[in-house]
Amino acid sequence: MLEIVAGWIIDVISTLGYPGIVITMAIESALIPLPSEIIMPFSGYLVSTGRFDLNLVALAGAFGNVLGSLIAYAIGFYGHEKLVRRFIRKFGKWILISEKELDETEVLLHRFKDLVVLGSRVIPGIRTVISLPCGFAKLPLGRFIALTFIGSLVWSYFLAWIGFVLGQNWRTIGPYFHKADVVIVVLIIGVVTFYIYHKVKK
Repeated sequence: MLEIVAGWIIDVISTLGYPGIVITMAIESALIPLPSEIIMPFSGYLVSTGRFDLNLVALAGAFGNVLGSLIAYAIGFYGHEKLVRRFIRKFGKWILISEKELDETEVLLHRFKDLVVLGSRVIPGIRTVISLPCGFAKLPLGRFIALTFIGSLVWSYFLAWIGFVLGQNWRTIGPYFHKADVVIVVLIIGVVTFYIYHKVKK
């Protein structure tokens, strides 16, 4: 299943370019389990081939992150908290979000406020669910957008840079491997599979 998702991500980004990054990152941030750990590193690899610019890739990732986060924020803002919790309790395992994660995120949000919104964007697991309690808490929209963009820009740039570096390294030892993009995608899929397996198991 993950191989199919990864293949779809690669096709979308390869076909649409920067808008493909925006679309896939928006989906990931709207509480749909589309791993940014595949989206951004693959985009970074395309930077190493000369197709993309690293700064524009990071900006596209951050912009998509904001769009998707606004959807999750609206669900928390307008949807009744009890209804959202009931949904997560029943279907959270399918979107890789647990009620425990939601509780932990809410506690952190009330304790550290803006710092949590900013810092959570670089923490796997919390980075997507943080938008819901922000909506619950009625965090001012302008502040939410600004903090989300800054935090997401750091995360997107970091992941894209990893893909860029991997791309350069695989090019150097290219004669000893098959196509570099296949190797990179397989490695990324392995890491994400390990993360999802342990998350679902727990």
